[in-house]
Amino acid sequence: MNAIVRPDAAYKRMLEMAADFLKAHDRFLVASHVSPDGDAVSSTLAVGWLLDGFGKQYEMVNQDPIPEKFRFLRKADAIRQPDSFGPSEPFRYAVFVDCADMDRVGRVRDLLADDALVLNIDHHSTNDRYGTVALVEPGASATAEILYDLASVLGVSVDSTGGELIYTGLLTDTGGFRYSNTTERVLRIAADLLAVGVEGHRLAGRLLETMTFSQVELLKRGLNSLSRSADNRVAWIRITLDDMAAAGAVQADVDGLVNYALNIAGVEVGLLFRQADDGTVKVSFRSNGPVDVAEIAKKFGGGGHTRASGALVKGQMDGVVDAVVREVRRALR
Repeated sequence: MNAIVRPDAAYKRMLEMAADFLKAHDRFLVASHVSPDGDAVSSTLAVGWLLDGFGKQYEMVNQDPIPEKFRFLRKADAIRQPDSFGPSEPFRYAVFVDCADMDRVGRVRDLLADDALVLNIDHHSTNDRYGTVALVEPGASATAEILYDLASVLGVSVDSTGGELIYTGLLTDTGGFRYSNTTERVLRIAADLLAVGVEGHRLAGRLLETMTFSQVELLKRGLNSLSRSADNRVAWIRITLDDMAAAGAVQADVDGLVNYALNIAGVEVGLLFRQADDGTVKVSFRSNGPVDVAEIAKKFGGGGHTRASGALVKGQMDGVVDAVVREVRRALR
């Protein structure tokens, strides 16, 4: 049985509006943000699972390939890339999950009709409430948690199939139920999902513990670049294009490296800088203390959560590192 939805009238109304949107329309485009993480992938698939239950037509898409470690999830191989779509009729209805703004879906926007109606489902505090219907709850640990509530409002009982998808989002966005967003409610939902047959230990082993050899190679190179401020409150890792090539790594292999900077005793903000081949540097921010890294990321055109955020910054590695570290140290004063 689904857990009780948050006792908040405004949130319940948003859930009802989202449910009405899904019931009223058909032929949806379902997408999440570029470089999808666990919550983005599982939330995309969970929306597909909900739509299957109502016999709706839909296509799932992401600008970037789905990381290998998530491809075992139900229908993950059905998530297409924009270039695979021919000159068919553009989509008039879309569901975007885990995207704080429309730009986060990248080239997926090209598949939408000019008058497309969008359902925005997200848990980021920086979400700008875009779309026809915005189901945004910053108090949720993950977008997957919101989808658990939406299933309840839709009258859908979460079974082991849908439960595995939702559990994946909870597991990955809470860092294996270790981060500060691991609330009592999250654990109650996780317990409900275990009760319907979700194998939490298997998911944890596959998603959190298993590493590819290329990840290990990239970790070795990243740790060689580890630097920290004189007061030890900021630490950062650099990953260059040469590092990626030498390790045979892909974007998914970078996930989690920032924690090696953050987990050093005394460090309050950990940073990861990854060079891209388009003249930009992707910056991952993590905070252990009172610093709101979402506010810092916003200054560089990014966003996210208070404790975990990101930004894509134009410029060369040295210049971007200097600018970001300077801003972080200013926030620590």
